Amino acid sequence: MNRRDFLKGATSLSVGASILPLFKVLPASAASQETAVVVIGGTINSLDIHRSGTNRDSYQVAINCYDRLVSFGTKQMPDGSLSYDYDNVAPELAESWEISDDGTVMTFTIREGATFWDGKPVTAHDVKWSLDRAVSLGGFPTVQMKAGRLESPDQFEAVDDRTFRITLPFPSKLALPDLATPIPIIINSEVAKANATEADPWATEYLHRNPAGSGAYKVARWDAGQQLVYERNDQWVGGDVPGYQRVIVREVPAQSTRRALIERGSVSASHNIPNKDAKELASKPGVKVVSTPIENCIYSLCTNLDFEPFKDKRVRQAVAWSIPYQKVFEQAAYEQGVPMWGGTNTVDKIAWPQKSPYDLNIEKAKALMAEAGYEDGFDVPLSFNLSHADWAEPAALLIQQGLADIGIRATIEKIPGANWRTVALVDKKLPLHLENFGGWLNTPDYYFFWAYIRGNLFNSYNYDNPEMAQLVDDTLDMAMDHPDYAPNVTRMIELAFDEIPRIPLWQPTLNVAFNDSVEGYEYWFHRQMDIRALKPA
Repeated sequence: MNRRDFLKGATSLSVGASILPLFKVLPASAASQETAVVVIGGTINSLDIHRSGTNRDSYQVAINCYDRLVSFGTKQMPDGSLSYDYDNVAPELAESWEISDDGTVMTFTIREGATFWDGKPVTAHDVKWSLDRAVSLGGFPTVQMKAGRLESPDQFEAVDDRTFRITLPFPSKLALPDLATPIPIIINSEVAKANATEADPWATEYLHRNPAGSGAYKVARWDAGQQLVYERNDQWVGGDVPGYQRVIVREVPAQSTRRALIERGSVSASHNIPNKDAKELASKPGVKVVSTPIENCIYSLCTNLDFEPFKDKRVRQAVAWSIPYQKVFEQAAYEQGVPMWGGTNTVDKIAWPQKSPYDLNIEKAKALMAEAGYEDGFDVPLSFNLSHADWAEPAALLIQQGLADIGIRATIEKIPGANWRTVALVDKKLPLHLENFGGWLNTPDYYFFWAYIRGNLFNSYNYDNPEMAQLVDDTLDMAMDHPDYAPNVTRMIELAFDEIPRIPLWQPTLNVAFNDSVEGYEYWFHRQMDIRALKPA
């Protein structure tokens, strides 16, 4: 099929989606040896991961359409499934690299023959422009880069066309793995500069709709709110050529429809399926379900310290003692994952996540409410992301009942997934909300960096403690075998549980269902579908 015919087909699919039932839009023949069809419950709101407000479902574009200097290797899980390997940093756009003896200078050699989609060779100058952009635009990308001490354009140098150098202010255990996250994508700087303006020097408006990468797939079509169509880049040199010529990602908000599509074999995969479906589909003929524990991730109830009652930690503790955890785990998680309540009163290990000391204790919760002067309770909205309704809605209903038992009158508020990131994480104005942050780099101090430092994206509840901030700053770059590392992390966990701005519920699994004609799936910490590894069985 030539490109014109392919795009005609994609157009037909888009038009059909608006006038036909989805079963007819995606017949069994839609998924084939050349084409994979993946359904997701969320929505893609931008093709530029550096753009302010880009949501999690959109990260897949950075993964599949762009290269980074490095990636992570692959390991086999105990159940035989595949996962990224955090302990094995692997080449991607860089064919090799060297780190100075003092750990402050990293020198990368760009892979020979690497080209952008328009045929232009990828050079170290493109790498510099791209990383300059990541540390300069602000917001989530800039803070993510900062986690690896990548903070200023002055740190990046294009030595020649194929040699790129990074200079760190001091050694950091996170610097190299940070380059393997979705953020430090390499952009065709010539294309970007040609579409930049004085008001938009980093071409955010252009790249929002027009990726300019060197990655394994190009975007052939994007119909916002409906579908994204990927077309394979046969000139990709960053890894093995992907198994599918094209991949259609369809946005299907109704989980019952997504389940029906995978059950009848109409699609290749359904990503991030609910726990209930994962349990039930695992025994269905023709369907494979892969469930992987999400490292460094906790589903949590967050209490915003800008909301007057939650400024008192006794009220936050009361909320933590009011939650019917076991019912939440049974009815929202379908007992998939790891419980994060009912732990010991002392922190005697630094493994993260770990169970908090809280459990359901209404009398203790009422006593704390009275002690704080809120024996008559108060009114508060309880918000969740509508894209996560499969677990968040039953959890919210049960939490609402527990809060009512201690006098807190919670009104449930459902926020569309396309708006969640801005409302919850950027504006940080939701008084009480369910969140599901998972740290990309698998260390406890990295989790606390994102979730407990005021202003950082996933501190959606405005927690601010100078002692916590100092502990994180002291520990983030520290080697994990340093004698101060374990005591510092222990104290972070003690503070998190005592001040409890973020109440742990459970550690989740990521569930993906496949037609048995598909293989190659690999779990990644970013929780998005890496379509590059998929191939016909």
